[in-house]
Amino acid sequence: MSNKFSLIIFTDLDGSLLHRDNFKFDEIKDYVKNIIDKGITIIPNTSKTEKETMNFLNELGSELPFISENGSVISGLNLLKKDLPQKLILGRDQSELLKIFNKEVPKNLIIKCKWLYLMNEDVQSNILGLSKENLKFALDRKFTIPFVFKGTKNEKIELNKILKVKGLTLQEGGRVINLCDNVSKAKAMQIFLRFLKKNKKELKSIAVGDNYNDLDMLKYADIACLVFNDQFKQDQIHLDNLIVSNKPSPEGWSDVIKMALAKLNYKY
Repeated sequence: MSNKFSLIIFTDLDGSLLHRDNFKFDEIKDYVKNIIDKGITIIPNTSKTEKETMNFLNELGSELPFISENGSVISGLNLLKKDLPQKLILGRDQSELLKIFNKEVPKNLIIKCKWLYLMNEDVQSNILGLSKENLKFALDRKFTIPFVFKGTKNEKIELNKILKVKGLTLQEGGRVINLCDNVSKAKAMQIFLRFLKKNKKELKSIAVGDNYNDLDMLKYADIACLVFNDQFKQDQIHLDNLIVSNKPSPEGWSDVIKMALAKLNYKY
């Protein structure tokens, strides 16, 4: 029996589909490829850079559209429909972000922000958990600037408020904070869906994440999935249609997807 709707999966990568420490997904690669072959569209929606995401897709052996740098760029819409653009840039570049930051943020908060691009390779590698050969891909950012915040919780709240007024955001992941334009995974996902919903067939969405910067994305999906993360208080998250794995990535990813497909009664 054919399905009455098309299905699209928006997924975070690090800690959700990829192992949190070694960034591998060998255990579920065949499963991921199988559901793509069955006609389900998978869209990486990640804080990773374009080059990092392309490396993941090369390892997967699939050409897929994706959202990178925390919603700053949508790439490959034309892979789904030829008349759609190849790339949509949603965020301002780094130089503009830094100009606003340095102008508007008081010095007592600026000194608490330790930018990764100013650190040596050993420190960068330790913070990001990456080999030095992969650092060049992770730091090849055009629209976001990663940093470590050395201030208090209240100082971080103050910094967030100042930046929000000026149209900038802080996107907090498991290892670093990214200074971003007024973008997010959720906003990019909604733009993506608006393009695709012009088709006649009904479209349903699944979103998969594991951390704070994934929550908005999960809110806008028909089915929200959280992959187990022992550094994240999942029991405090209250979303409709929420599915939570009891395993970490990558196995936790396949577990929540299987539960989501069953919940949607999707045949594949």
